[in-house]
Amino acid sequence: MRLSDCSEEERVQLLALQSRIGRAHLRHRLGLEGEHEAKVFRQGTHFLHVENWYSIHALLRLALTLVGLHGRGRRNVLNIQLRRNPVTLATLPGAFEGYSLLHLSDLHLDLSPAYMASLIERVQGLKHDACVLTGDYRFRTFGPHEPSMAALERLRPHLGQEVYAVLGNHDSIRMVPRMEALGIRVLMNESVRITRAGEAIYLAGIDDAHYFRTHGYHKAADGIPADSCSILLSHTPEAYRHAAHCGFELMLCGHTHGGQICLPGGIPILTDSDAPRAYARGAWRFQDMAGYTSVGCGSSIVDARLNCLPEVTLHNLRCGSKPVQ
Repeated sequence: MRLSDCSEEERVQLLALQSRIGRAHLRHRLGLEGEHEAKVFRQGTHFLHVENWYSIHALLRLALTLVGLHGRGRRNVLNIQLRRNPVTLATLPGAFEGYSLLHLSDLHLDLSPAYMASLIERVQGLKHDACVLTGDYRFRTFGPHEPSMAALERLRPHLGQEVYAVLGNHDSIRMVPRMEALGIRVLMNESVRITRAGEAIYLAGIDDAHYFRTHGYHKAADGIPADSCSILLSHTPEAYRHAAHCGFELMLCGHTHGGQICLPGGIPILTDSDAPRAYARGAWRFQDMAGYTSVGCGSSIVDARLNCLPEVTLHNLRCGSKPVQ
């Protein structure tokens, strides 16, 4: 995929984005998107990329149907839970005590009309100060993105005034202009300053670190003052070590789906992540950095969830001292 392959309208929009993120980043991401469409096996990390192996998706659905679990799994997809996660941050300014972030991840918005209705019903009326989206807006890893963007347009009025996002491995950089036209700021290895009563925190976001590997920690952290409170959005928890070393105090991510198809007790069979399994769902900590991995709102590969219900999360920020290691 090259700029010359895009429509004239898309070219104009992407050139405007290029002025912000740089020519190399745009060309790199577009090129990789064009390459990855036919790949199931690849060199480097994640030798087997199951999400691109579409023939196995039908086999999984058939297997669940044969054992009588597909119907239950599909019903579970619509049973979206509200999780609450209190987070104590040592550098959080007093003005941000009680500041809340609504966190949605792995939305896969074009899954089904019934799922979209359930998601909208779940987020309607939730009080929060800002909303963060940590990637995967499309069900498939490539192909048309218009259905997922049309669904996002329906969801957007229920997310509040301030919405920030990063891209995931299911997403195309060609989605960014459409998302930003909806008032969603997509952070492409960038950060924003959020102010409240004269004080500030910083929210940074990196591009996909799982498949495309176009993330840039240092660029995302550039301009964030030392000793300030900074939060990182990443599609995947695989970025946890580098994020902590870069000084982020909180990392919010997704990608793993918590396993999606799990054994009783929520034990994941597969997380498709190089991060430790302890970081595959819920709250965790690495050194001085707190983290949270959402199990996601939607589903991928197969339209079913077992022993791992979908979620949206409200993170409540609190002022406090550095935890004892």
